[in-house]
Amino acid sequence: MRSFRLLLVAALVAAGFAMAETSRVSGVEPASAKAGEVVKASGEGLANTLVTAVFLTDGSKDLKVEVVEQTASALRFKIPGAVKAGRWAVMIQTKDGMLLEQPVKVTIE
Repeated sequence: MRSFRLLLVAALVAAGFAMAETSRVSGVEPASAKAGEVVKASGEGLANTLVTAVFLTDGSKDLKVEVVEQTASALRFKIPGAVKAGRWAVMIQTKDGMLLEQPVKVTIE
């Protein structure tokens, strides 16, 4: 029984560390922008050691954006000139290469 408790505690600690490194975007400001403007995406786990690239996606086309500033809680990126008007989701690429589409949209005018 004691070994089961130790195993359970170890699993919970490991899960806590895994959750601590989860990257996510929870909002963007402003909610709409034009090509060439800078948008701020806020969230957690966004440091450049965890997030290696940022994209805008419409579900079929992914556009890599230029990140102009990056901290653990925010990314500031420039809207590319090649983007078409519409609602685009923010997508991040993690250090292990995973692409994570975020439930956050920015409207391009």
